[in-house]
Amino acid sequence: MKKLRIGIIGCGAIGSRIAIECSDRLSGIFDLAGLCDVDDDKIAALNVSLKKKARALRLDELIKEVDIVVEASSAMASADILERCIKNNRDCLIMSVGGLLGNESLLSDAEAAGVKVYIPSGAVCGIDALKGASVGKVESVTLTTRKPPRGLEGAPYLVRNNIDLKLINSETTLFEGSAEEAIRGFPANVNVSAVLSLAGIGAKNTRVRIVTSPAYTKNVHEVEIVGDSGRITTKTENIPSKDNPKTSALAICSAIATLEGIARSVRIGT
Repeated sequence: MKKLRIGIIGCGAIGSRIAIECSDRLSGIFDLAGLCDVDDDKIAALNVSLKKKARALRLDELIKEVDIVVEASSAMASADILERCIKNNRDCLIMSVGGLLGNESLLSDAEAAGVKVYIPSGAVCGIDALKGASVGKVESVTLTTRKPPRGLEGAPYLVRNNIDLKLINSETTLFEGSAEEAIRGFPANVNVSAVLSLAGIGAKNTRVRIVTSPAYTKNVHEVEIVGDSGRITTKTENIPSKDNPKTSALAICSAIATLEGIARSVRIGT
């Protein structure tokens, strides 16, 4: 079977782990054809960990040379990357799903162009149940996210409101609002809300609550879905990534599992 050429945009915690998997355990399926990052030093550091070095490519070069693009950069870049993939007829796996909110038309454009867009379930469970419930009427989707302070550092919402995480000494609710507002205020922290929004009733109607405490050691996502099919509740207690506390380890595993699913479908197709 011909290997699928894969290119990774973003060499942080998520992109690096995917690259290592593709150059090692999944090397019989994927050819890691290129890496792209605004920081060349990150590419060089990642290449040290790879069994076979990948080429450092500019964004447009990478998209043109691969079969599947993995976006693991930021919510500020993901919509632009998807748009470029559509223009070049390249399938794309999106990790920074928050960047698609307000740009949902790109998903319709991709479908019309025959471009596959893969969105992993990330750090939460219950996405299939939400999709199922959405066949009927869904009245509400509520996400409560609990993270330790270090996993929220630098969030624009905290900066704008002069919230000093070091002064928090007990369980504190930092934010309550829509998923649309949550993504703007916490673009690196609540990607789960974007996944829920796309699978369910949209970013304006999906409610988000963000809570922190110095006693927290895990990233916890509690989801409540209420509709004419019943009431669904899920709770996912995630271990933060060792390389980036803002990212849950499960989110990385979810991306790798999605790639494995792509590979299985290709094998079945052949």
